Amino acid sequence: MNSWNDGYITDIEYTYGYYTELNPVRATFAFLNKGLTPPQRLFAAPDATACELGFGQGMSVNIHAAAGTLKWYGTDFNPGQTAFAQEAAAAAQSGARLFDDSFEEFLNRPDLPDFDYIALHGIWSWISTENRQYITDFIDRKLKVGGVVYISYNTLPGWTDFAPLRHLMLEHSRDLSAAGSGVVQQVEGALGFLDKLIQSEPLFARSNPLAAKRLEQFAKMDRHYLAHEFFNLDWAPLYFEEMAAVLEQAKLSFACSATYLEHIDGINLTAAQRQLLSEIPSERFKETVRDFMVNQQFRRDYWVKGERRLSSLEAAEQIRALPVMLLSEGDNLAMTVHGALGDAQMNESVYRPVLKALADHEIKSVAEVEKLSGLTLTQVQEALMVLVGQGHVYPVQSAEAIEQCAVRAAALNRYLMKKSRFSGIGYLASPVTGGGINVDRLSQLMLLGISEGRDQVKELSSFVFDILNSQGQRLIKDGQTLESEQDNRAELMRLCETFKEKALPLYQRLRLI
Repeated sequence: MNSWNDGYITDIEYTYGYYTELNPVRATFAFLNKGLTPPQRLFAAPDATACELGFGQGMSVNIHAAAGTLKWYGTDFNPGQTAFAQEAAAAAQSGARLFDDSFEEFLNRPDLPDFDYIALHGIWSWISTENRQYITDFIDRKLKVGGVVYISYNTLPGWTDFAPLRHLMLEHSRDLSAAGSGVVQQVEGALGFLDKLIQSEPLFARSNPLAAKRLEQFAKMDRHYLAHEFFNLDWAPLYFEEMAAVLEQAKLSFACSATYLEHIDGINLTAAQRQLLSEIPSERFKETVRDFMVNQQFRRDYWVKGERRLSSLEAAEQIRALPVMLLSEGDNLAMTVHGALGDAQMNESVYRPVLKALADHEIKSVAEVEKLSGLTLTQVQEALMVLVGQGHVYPVQSAEAIEQCAVRAAALNRYLMKKSRFSGIGYLASPVTGGGINVDRLSQLMLLGISEGRDQVKELSSFVFDILNSQGQRLIKDGQTLESEQDNRAELMRLCETFKEKALPLYQRLRLI
């Protein structure tokens, strides 16, 4: 038996991140876009179950358990993180069952159901070969026929240039770090050493110019994130074909990317690249070649146990029935989209009618958007894939599911908003989307005040001011810290007025409070 942390960084907390790709509600549109039968049980069966392996601080699993209809389970072998996750689950009364088991222990638990959906994000590439086998065995044993797995992992060839520098970072922390230094100090020391190495102009850097640019980016990142990303004992990017061979042991076949923008070939591949891919009969090899074309470094994919294809008519019928909602201000959206080929212009004659059809921020079916926009289903479908990929439009749950989840989501949000008095976690749960919505700390404080009956701008701004002032915190305006109480109160009045006018109506439609 290995030690409980088994080479994984555990002496610093993982970030309180939320990952929208784990939301099961997003899977349906992605499957249908590829002409595949979506996982119907996720939303049709009252006993549908889901599991997140390695849930970190538990933000994603708790938001999905509170805001969605599935019964969630999960494990993360860091007991400190699990304690927070269990506290949040209890606050929401979501029934989520969260453990601090190792993957081996979790695999052998006798009290787990079979699952319709299994998700793991930021885990696979950072654990040992033995633990990856436990996960594969778990999926093989516990995933139902027709079930879906979401998995993300570091991918080759995208990490080829930086893998040698990561090796040096780890070796530096082992051999040259001061005795007793913490992981954050080790990260700082390793980054400083690599900077000196690059400045010495080694031939490696000349042959791999992107490595130096990547190092510059990492120098600006959160040290806790970098520690978990690069300082684990195990770090194993894989080619897609290698990943497919492993998951084949669990009877999984690749369905599609969970990253919606990767479905749009026009922004990621040249005409010559698309032609070359069309000549490759093997889907597995085709995905690997595609990764070379876009220099893929991180994949987020859906895999399915029992792939079934739909006829074009069946797919169209189900796509038309999908409900969606616009979250952004459509009139103010820049008509550009970023893909592997860089920025591309969005066709305004297509996107403007779609945005206009959704401009009231009400839930509409794709069929309604098709009718209101006057466009073809193909045009609407691609536009919505892009807009969802950009985070402007969200697939949403049925009216029945929204009502079923509203109380749990509100309870979790109450817990998170109270936390925002001291630090901002940055997300709240929406029973409309079945997932998380990015809401900054100041907005959460305003929502907390409104939920406590402080509806008027003056009393709301005073509520927020008292919280910030008690901690010696000041607002920043135009890059300058506001020092006087008068200036802070005036700015808060302005922000609260804007919040109530623009943000609050949308947050209310999303049922955040």
